[in-house]
Amino acid sequence: MSFRVALMTDETGWHTGRLKKAFRARDVEARCVDLAACRIDTTWKPHGLAIPGFGHTLPDAVFVRGIAGGTFEQVTLRLGILHALRESGVPVYNDARAIERSVDKSMTSFLLNRYGVPTPATWAGESPAYAQRVLMREAAAGRQVVMKPLFGSQGKGLMKPGVSLPPLDAFSQVAYLQRFVDAGEPGFDWRVLVIGGQAVAAMKRIGGEDWIHNFARGARCEPAEPTPTLADIAVRATAALGLDYAGVDLIAAEGGGPVVLEVNGVAAWRGLQSVTTLDIAALLVDDLLDRKCVASKGALALASGDERV
Repeated sequence: MSFRVALMTDETGWHTGRLKKAFRARDVEARCVDLAACRIDTTWKPHGLAIPGFGHTLPDAVFVRGIAGGTFEQVTLRLGILHALRESGVPVYNDARAIERSVDKSMTSFLLNRYGVPTPATWAGESPAYAQRVLMREAAAGRQVVMKPLFGSQGKGLMKPGVSLPPLDAFSQVAYLQRFVDAGEPGFDWRVLVIGGQAVAAMKRIGGEDWIHNFARGARCEPAEPTPTLADIAVRATAALGLDYAGVDLIAAEGGGPVVLEVNGVAAWRGLQSVTTLDIAALLVDDLLDRKCVASKGALALASGDERV
């Protein structure tokens, strides 16, 4: 029976097309599956998990390309499916715990700081009064603050509130504040792609909408060398969150080296692919099959007492 991979995604398109092509080149069958269509069913023998397209069996591995938004309960169940697959011995790339850490910006900031990865000063809490004091204190020191949704990507919902805290209704009653790093004009940041503990490619994102340098917001992509400093910081940021692969966003701090703004655990790479000759999808597939799956097989063998790895 051929090796079968579930490509978890809520939409098909450029990224899933590239991944399926890369899997085919390795003689691997990859099927797109929406996590919303999966279910926990303890009567569904033998695993108690029903994954569309796989009958009563489980995939040999899972590649998480996208998780649709929804209610708190819906997202919890979808992540629960990924947790259940991992508990069932299926290699999940990236797994649910790592994705949870990267999706929650406050936990990302906490872990980066805890493991000594340079990142801007950050505050996250539910108290409007405390958040207002942070804004006033930073303003008094001549600094600006960026306010971000706790969950979100592609630069959506970011704002610089000045000295007056906006109502938290639009931010789900959570104030996530990060010290603003001025990139100048037109301004740029770096996206570094880390796969399997190696910084494999990088680009500069120049311009965009105002001070937000996202490819989805009109930034221009240019190739960049993942210098030893950029590579080291990006790799350490990825490891701090326990990710197999990640898109790490960095910016040059005034008078200092690069600092990490965000770590993307379900990273898109269309912009980066446009400025590199590397086949990023192939690199991701190779890392899943040659490192993640091999390591998982070895761990299962050791757990079962089988010394033949």
